[in-house]
Amino acid sequence: MDLIIKGGEIVDGTGADRFRGDVGVKDGRIVAVGKVEGTASRVIDADGAIVTPGFVDIHTHYDGQVSWDAMLAPSSLNGVTSAAMGNCGVGFAPARADKHDFLIRLLEGVEDIPGTALHEGLSWDWESFPDYLDALSRRAYAIDIGAHMPHAPLRTYVMGDRGADHTAAPTPAEIEEMRRLTFEALEAGALGFSTTRTMFHRTRDGDNVGTLTASQAELIGIADALKQAGKGVIQLISDAYLTNDDDFAARELQLIRSLAQHTGRRLSFTVQQNDDAPDRWRAIFTEIAAMRDAGLDVSAQVAPRPIGAILSFAATMNPFVGSPTFRRIAAAMQGDRLIAELKTPDVKARILAEHAAVDLTGNGGVITKGYARMFRMTDPVDYEPSADCSLQAEAHRLARNVDEYVYETLLEEGGRRLIYLPFNNYSYGNLDDVHGMMTGPHALFGISDGGAHCGFICDASFPTTTIGLWSRGSKSGRRIALEDLVHGCTQRNARHLGWRDRGTVRVGQLADLNVVDLDGLSLSPPTIAHDLPAGGARLLQTAKGYRQTIKSGVVTFEAGEWTGATPGRLLRGDQAA
Repeated sequence: MDLIIKGGEIVDGTGADRFRGDVGVKDGRIVAVGKVEGTASRVIDADGAIVTPGFVDIHTHYDGQVSWDAMLAPSSLNGVTSAAMGNCGVGFAPARADKHDFLIRLLEGVEDIPGTALHEGLSWDWESFPDYLDALSRRAYAIDIGAHMPHAPLRTYVMGDRGADHTAAPTPAEIEEMRRLTFEALEAGALGFSTTRTMFHRTRDGDNVGTLTASQAELIGIADALKQAGKGVIQLISDAYLTNDDDFAARELQLIRSLAQHTGRRLSFTVQQNDDAPDRWRAIFTEIAAMRDAGLDVSAQVAPRPIGAILSFAATMNPFVGSPTFRRIAAAMQGDRLIAELKTPDVKARILAEHAAVDLTGNGGVITKGYARMFRMTDPVDYEPSADCSLQAEAHRLARNVDEYVYETLLEEGGRRLIYLPFNNYSYGNLDDVHGMMTGPHALFGISDGGAHCGFICDASFPTTTIGLWSRGSKSGRRIALEDLVHGCTQRNARHLGWRDRGTVRVGQLADLNVVDLDGLSLSPPTIAHDLPAGGARLLQTAKGYRQTIKSGVVTFEAGEWTGATPGRLLRGDQAA
């Protein structure tokens, strides 16, 4: 054999009880599980570790990064060996040459990917979606990657500038053309069709995405391609989870039901907890159960922890970005020069005076004044922080002005102090509702957004939190069986996408594997790396506890370090067992 993993505790991805055994690998496949005899080119001692399938991330945004990066971090650093991109209806294909700048502004706004990096890094050796897949097929990666046909670029490809306006309706001929191109994409290997219906997705210029209010006629017209092809999944995000408007939520859920019913295809959509409607997720789960009872394959994509912003003077966001003085200085200088300027007494005084006059509500107010939700990032990171550890609580105990205290906190560590701000999935200050979502019978573990929100959110480490936190239990004592957690990160996600050749430690499956020191599994705070094209910055988060990650029988990561191996390839559509 090429590889034998000896003496690990195998959690095989099916949800079955774990067992101690060996795994034998030959030519990229698992050829033996249990007591494996014989020799191998390499033997890995997995004593004291668990052996799992490689994790399958169904919600990433590496659509641009695949042009220039073979490693595809942070996902690959967190045990992921297969990923789906093109989610939320955004991406870079199909794309006419005169729409390149528009699509860059779109992804820069929606997914916080630096436009300078995209301008320099995108190869644009494609126009149609099949061209895009062909371009990816000429590249190699540390993980396997597949792509959805995204609605926003499709709309502008067919409708021109009108496609970027969500109030503009396509003609029947334009809907038919979008359907035809989606069918063409599915035949070429698209995983499915994705769209966005959230007001929070805006271009760099602040405009709503053109798909925001797409009609049922448009969506079903396009999705007819999946029905015709007899393959592909539907993925979307809707504002149904964050609204107090029962009628609006009901209309969105009815649209979701109609899409699943008309196409007969699997569908998943984002469900989170929002402070404006903290219990809406329960009603959505009830409706999903009703859809399932009606024979529809509809699932909620949920997260294993709060959706958390990372605030820092060295990152994209901090509470003082609304200050004209801060914006002027930050536009003129970066790095140590910026921090030195922010430390000067007169600059500090001007920024604090301008900040004291800010009175924002909504999400902007949370970032600017939500001190009760701001916490220093610890090592390892505490993703269930207590209110008495917030910066507001600290300032109160010290009898300090909270604005000034937060400003000075951000200047710690040479101005690179990171502040954690959980803004979704944390309405009651604990993870009880996250546990409820994760243990829902029709939930998929997703929403990691790997490759996106480069300077603001770093959630590509979701698989590590899923396994590490929930196998031990939350602070309120809720836990999930390790076997169920691994199943959710592997076989369940793989089957949803139609990938039947991976996701379990069984003979015949791809040898995508993780060897994990479960007791040592943890996440350090993200670091700010300037490794994007044109020197663009992003947040990178590594994990402790992964002894080896193996992709198609090749060790790609050893003790958290990339070996440089690139056995990963483009995945075209379903993958047969």
